[in-house]
Amino acid sequence: MRILVVGAGGIGGYFGARLVEKGEDVTFLVRPNRYNLLKENGLRLKSIHGDYSFSPQLITADSKTASTFDIVLVSTKSYHLKQAINDVKPFVSEGTMVLPLLNGMAHMDRLVSEFPGQVLGGLCFIETAVSSEGDIVQTSAMHKLVFGEMDGSKSERINKVIHCFEGTKAPIIYSDKVMEDMWNKYLFITVLSGVTTLFRSPIGAIRESSGGLDFIRTLFKEVESVMLAGGAQLSEGIIEKHMATVEAQASGMKSSMLRDIENGQETEGAHLQGELVRLAEKKGINVPYLHAIYQNLSVYELLKNER
Repeated sequence: MRILVVGAGGIGGYFGARLVEKGEDVTFLVRPNRYNLLKENGLRLKSIHGDYSFSPQLITADSKTASTFDIVLVSTKSYHLKQAINDVKPFVSEGTMVLPLLNGMAHMDRLVSEFPGQVLGGLCFIETAVSSEGDIVQTSAMHKLVFGEMDGSKSERINKVIHCFEGTKAPIIYSDKVMEDMWNKYLFITVLSGVTTLFRSPIGAIRESSGGLDFIRTLFKEVESVMLAGGAQLSEGIIEKHMATVEAQASGMKSSMLRDIENGQETEGAHLQGELVRLAEKKGINVPYLHAIYQNLSVYELLKNER
């Protein structure tokens, strides 16, 4: 199968590289600056699971020679989704499958509207960064991608994707409940990114402070109530599972959103917490902790844009 990865950053670059390493036909759709850097230096992956370097197949949005692809893997930030959709349209045919790995859920309706009947469910668990030299650096034990049909069916096309993705150094796993998996992750990252950005702190100090765990649990309950009111599929007992994960995390763990703030970058607050605050208002649900978290992120974005 011919695979197009939108971007060659921390997520798309990592999983795309692992697929190339296995022997799959992968092309990366990148911006001109990234194109020039990768043409010169190649794509270099530095990972505790094994380093890998290669000369990637590259195209840009204005490439005229590339044909359509069987799978398009979208791993952009939510605020780049509109541009990513416009960029990939020339490379999508009726039979193309679109596999998004974005955080949150709001992107799914947008993608389904643009590519009806072609969108799969997808998510990933990984910590990566792009170094100043353009290398993808991956240092965490977790490096998993999960995918499946939105309705949970074991379709003919999903079987082809399973066969294509199996055997890589990164676990790329089929799920028959991928939408539930996505909602479960959305719940977790909303809370984790929320508390770490609100308090500008790694999880350890928040967890160990007086009332810290109670604050986190209350926020989980607020977010869960909003999601369920909006029709979310969440696993039974998910809050207790997530609390156990929070308590087991390394004290110095920072959410990627907190790192974005520390680096003065744009956040996905509007896509993650903001979508839930708007849904809570629509449903008449009182979520004071979530409101405070989103207000904090909104103030940060306002001040950042005024600099």
